[in-house]
Amino acid sequence: MKPNIDNKGRAARGGMAVVFLLFGAYLIPEAPVFAGIFSLIGLFCAFEAWIGWCAVRACGVKTPL
Repeated sequence: MKPNIDNKGRAARGGMAVVFLLFGAYLIPEAPVFAGIFSLIGLFCAFEAWIGWCAVRACGVKTPL
């Protein structure tokens, strides 16, 4: 996978990762299934930010960032 987003896109995905991971941690006592889902989404966003690759852009969708 070669990088397909710039630093601005990486920062946006990193921010999304933080939001999803924090919300997933918040949901653990009340809705563990949703907490797991949100945590997995957050980890995937962190992966995208780390390597500079966006799954949506790889599918051909033009994202604004």
